[in-house]
Amino acid sequence: MNIKNLPISTQEKLEAAAFRRLLEHLDSRRDVQNIDLMNLAGFCRNCLSKWYLAAAKEDGIELIQDDVRERIYGMPYEDWKRDYQREASKEQLEAFEKNKPD
Repeated sequence: MNIKNLPISTQEKLEAAAFRRLLEHLDSRRDVQNIDLMNLAGFCRNCLSKWYLAAAKEDGIELIQDDVRERIYGMPYEDWKRDYQREASKEQLEAFEKNKPD
């Protein structure tokens, strides 16, 4: 079946499953730092949490940022930062400054 012919509800179901899989993958790769994601792909876990909040707001749903971050990170954000976030290297910071989105 052509993806263009799928009902919207089916597309949304598949997109939601893909998003959940992305979160599972990011959770399994806690060694990958947000700055690495930003430098390679132009987005990171924090971006995902902001997009999630924005989507909720567009639907008139007010969510708490810390709750959304916990959903994205799989744990409280402060815990993730304490346990997994490392100091960015000079090279990482230089790459970020060169490639950061506008």
